[in-house]
Amino acid sequence: MKSPPLPRSIWALGFVSMFMDVSSELVHSLLPIFVVTTLGASTLSLGLLEGFAEATAMISKMFSGVLSDWLGKRKILAILGYGLSALTKPLFPLAHSMEWVFTARMIDRVGKGIRGAPRDALIADIVPSSLRGAAYGLRQALDTVGAFVGPGLAIFLMLVFSGNIRAVYWFAVIPALLCVLLLIFGVQEPDRKPGATNAKFKINREELAKLGRPYWSVVLVGSVLTLARFSEAFLVLRAQDAGLEASWAPSVLVVMSFVYSLAAYPAGILSDRMDRRLILMIGTGILVLADLTLAFASGVWGVMLGVGLWGLHMGLSQGMLAALVADTTPQEWRGTSFGLFNLVTGLVLLAASALAGYLWQTHGPQATFLAGATFSTLAFAGLCITRCKKA
Repeated sequence: MKSPPLPRSIWALGFVSMFMDVSSELVHSLLPIFVVTTLGASTLSLGLLEGFAEATAMISKMFSGVLSDWLGKRKILAILGYGLSALTKPLFPLAHSMEWVFTARMIDRVGKGIRGAPRDALIADIVPSSLRGAAYGLRQALDTVGAFVGPGLAIFLMLVFSGNIRAVYWFAVIPALLCVLLLIFGVQEPDRKPGATNAKFKINREELAKLGRPYWSVVLVGSVLTLARFSEAFLVLRAQDAGLEASWAPSVLVVMSFVYSLAAYPAGILSDRMDRRLILMIGTGILVLADLTLAFASGVWGVMLGVGLWGLHMGLSQGMLAALVADTTPQEWRGTSFGLFNLVTGLVLLAASALAGYLWQTHGPQATFLAGATFSTLAFAGLCITRCKKA
């Protein structure tokens, strides 16, 4: 039976994510070169910048999710978050010191943190549960289209402007502005259900326990998967280790994002017709294969196969996790639940990347990806146990 079409607001939110990702990736794909070469800052400064920025985004996600539940409004927070990120885009081409870049990057990450949980909760508010998988899959797919269009556009514009990064950066303003306008005029927030109250969720042990075991099972599985997935920067390093020239390094993320975008929406549609955890199990099994391929590949093409499998896993898992968070929490706590999920998995990602770097430095790339395969196997086993218990 054919599924009913997704509401216009869901498509609009998908394109909002896509336009902002085009803008952000256009900037971020050139940021290391801009900071180190153009501004003359150290690589240590670059590392501190990225660490502070991501930590700020994680903290913001938690509090914006709680606030969206308290207010009973999510769109206004999404507009604020996307608006802040859009306002930072002119600061990058105008920057003449590391302080300017640091300010712009921090505001941009605060914007990302503010918009994330309210936007994900808004998706669940707009669509019925029978269309959640398709809705989250569509948003992930369009978001990931932006993730490979942005760097591709950056490469093209660098050729057009003969390597003038400041000139290229001005083009990031256009998709950011389109993103905010589309969110304001293209997304309609539904009224809250009759009798629903604005939850005054307090972050303490008693309140967290009320979220329930099904929700915390999703958080646990998502955290173990994040331990296995670590930063995509290690995919680039693995490709270079296998012999890929530095000038072709961005192609690693293009391949991953392309496969990710192709898989996410069909996987979401399929998850509305069957147990989402089964699709997540398949995606987790593919991550095991990806890690093993990346661990033992001897050439660039073998690494690219592993990168493609990694992208396929992302397409089969990220939308599933978001839909499962929505499935396991009531409407009045959705913002909080998404914020908490993003906070926990974000902290785990920092730990996972640190562990991956340590293993790479002390034992080599093979140890890093074998550890990833081990964590993936643990997540697969956990999904098997929870699915069998529910059955």
